[in-house]
Order: sequence, then structure tokens, then C-alpha cells
Amino acid sequence: MIDDFLYGTAGRTGPPAEVEAAVRAAAAAEILPRHRKLAAHEIIEKSGPHDLVTAADRLAEEHLTAALTKLLPGSVVVGEESVHADPAVYDALGGDAPVWIVDPVDGTRQFVRGEAGFCTLVALALHGEVHASWTYAPVRGEMAIAVRGRGATLNGAPIRSGVPAPGAVLKVAMSHPDYTTEAQKRALLGLRTESIAARPCGSAGLEYLAVARGSLDAVAFNWEYAWDHAAGLLLVTEAGGAQSTLSGAPFRIAGGNDLPFTAARDEATAQRVLAALRTGG
Repeated sequence: MIDDFLYGTAGRTGPPAEVEAAVRAAAAAEILPRHRKLAAHEIIEKSGPHDLVTAADRLAEEHLTAALTKLLPGSVVVGEESVHADPAVYDALGGDAPVWIVDPVDGTRQFVRGEAGFCTLVALALHGEVHASWTYAPVRGEMAIAVRGRGATLNGAPIRSGVPAPGAVLKVAMSHPDYTTEAQKRALLGLRTESIAARPCGSAGLEYLAVARGSLDAVAFNWEYAWDHAAGLLLVTEAGGAQSTLSGAPFRIAGGNDLPFTAARDEATAQRVLAALRTGG
């Protein structure tokens, strides 16, 4: 079903333009009009001051849910806000229906502060495998698309992650150690070495895009919500990068991963990051 949807209808050779149009339309209708214009009542704390939701998050997810399920009848949506309302929605990742994985505003804190560092993330998956993804940073005017086995593009041009220069200090964006278990905190602190320049991450989707385009060497994350990672992991791997959990197994979007995990510009860089994480742990 997904292959026919992505490639097999009316001579299509890539992901349908309608998906990209739906992502752009949701941002234009529900996100951009509220950028730097949020009222106090449109910002709500979920689990704490670092876990925010806004009217833009909720309304953009509703917009995308209606548009994407119309484009692919029989599909379902696993979105950050729908799962917050009903955690059982997450179980669809293990079901038989195609799943749209949606993060309407990835980087909500940046969005609330009126910054440009946020994006909308959409991925299409079936039986735990991600087949296509869209990463849209509307303020920056950037649309990155990845299709399994067919590469990655940014604003229509192919992108490759490349490799770090020999002997270069690795630039790595990582989860903030304060929001981890003690074991994960120790692992992440293993990145504090002379050969790695680690910093806290911003929007996960934009950090993955930075790896895919070669401006960041790797990410190291300790949380596994599919809406934060599905789109970016496919984008990085289709750009030539690599990814792995701490155990050496690939990241599973349905969960149960050995954390932290990494995505990097190439396999050698991924192994360097994993070695540092294991040393810290």
C-alpha cells in the first residue's frame, strides 16, 4: 500500500506532492500566524516548565490528521498531542495500518520564545519501518524530504552527510543530562572529552537535518518518542549517515531501545560516539 502511494500512482517517482503541500498548509494556517504572537492562554505546561504545548501544536496536528488520512485512506496518525490525550494511540506503531507519525511543532520552547529554530515533522511508517519523512522549518524556508532507498533532499536538491575531517573534534548535540536517568546521565557525560564538543540539543528535527547536511557530526539522545526521531533518522540514513542504540542495535520507533542512541554523519563517527557513551556509562 505504501509503495503504491509513494511511487506507483500516475507515474509518480517520489513522495506525492500532496504530502508536502499538506505540511506547508498546516504551518501556514496554524503555526506561522501564531509565531511571536502567542497569547498567554495559548501556552500550557504539560509535565513541567520544559514540556510545553501551544494552540499552534494542537491545531496544526488536527489539520495534519485530517489532511494526511484523507490522502492515504486506511492510515492512522500517531501525533504528540493525540498521544498526550490518549496514550493508547501510540500502540498503532505496532499495528497493520500505515501510520503517519506527526510532531506539529518540534522545538516548542523555541517557538514560544519567538525563535526560528522549530519545525514540523511528518513520517510515514508501516510495521515499524519508516518509508518517507518530511522535515519543514517554515521560518527558515527549509523542506527536507527522505524516501527509503531513494535518498534525501533539501529544498529539492540532494544532500549528503559526508564525513568529518580526519582528527577533527566532533560536534555533537545531546540530550540535557538533567532530564535523564542516572545511568543515562553517566553515559552522556562520556561525551565530555577533548575529542568531542558536546552541547545541549535544540529542536531534534533540526539537529537531525544538520547531521544530514553535514553541519553537525552527530546527535546523542536519551528519549525515544517516535514523533521526535522517525523523520530525522530516515533523513540521516538516506543522506548517507548511520544510527545505533547503545547496545549496537538499530533504533526501533515503537520503543524498547537501549538508551542513549546516536545518529551520525557516517558509521565511523557513530562508533566513536557510542564508544564515548559506553565509557561514560
